[in-house]
Amino acid sequence: MNEAAATKTDTVDRVRAVAAAALDRKALDLKILDLSGVSDFTDYFIVCSGGSDRQVRAIADHVEECLREQGVRPLHSEGRELGRWVLLDYGDLLLHVFDQETREFYQLERLWSDAADVTAELGA
Repeated sequence: MNEAAATKTDTVDRVRAVAAAALDRKALDLKILDLSGVSDFTDYFIVCSGGSDRQVRAIADHVEECLREQGVRPLHSEGRELGRWVLLDYGDLLLHVFDQETREFYQLERLWSDAADVTAELGA
């Protein structure tokens, strides 16, 4: 397998790990968007919601912990203090964990409607 294919496989494995970890904490309405054809800053968005600020933080914390166990740390994270929108940036994938109201306001899935929804394909 060439390096580009190996990197894509690693990314897909991380996407699946993030989705599984989020669902472990009962993330709501999880969506995985493939941005590789429409963005030059990341390959995937994983978008989900929590029912409260506490659940939003718990989802983000669990995802970060699960990936850290695999030796992967986010390049950047923000929003954890308020728990309305937590962003974990892993470079090739971005996790957005929203409370319901904030997700409805920003409508990321609509903003990135050109991206393919690969939720079913990647096992979430």
